[in-house]
Amino acid sequence: QVRLVESGGGLVQPGGSLTLSCAASGLIFNLYAMSWYRQSPGKERELVGTITSRGTTTNTADSAKGRFTISRDNAKSTVYLQMNNLKPEDTAIYYCKATFAQIYWGQGTQVTVST
Repeated sequence: QVRLVESGGGLVQPGGSLTLSCAASGLIFNLYAMSWYRQSPGKERELVGTITSRGTTTNTADSAKGRFTISRDNAKSTVYLQMNNLKPEDTAIYYCKATFAQIYWGQGTQVTVST
């Protein structure tokens, strides 16, 4: 059974930082490209960024460029999202997605940026 479990969310003040983790099990992790998405209330789920299966290439959305960094540790079957200089508009549920022959989603972790 494939599982993707996000963690690391929480409440942070504007300008603060958080690192999200997504631990995968039940799949050959180093075959999968991994992505982070987010969804705010009343909005569609949007792509935050993607990292290729070997971690050689990353792409981030314009809204995240310069602030968010995606990385992965294939030995730990885990992908990370380092978020710096957080803004209230970054408040959302953050999801990880694994893509190869099939697509799998995690359950999400809440990030709230507020004073």
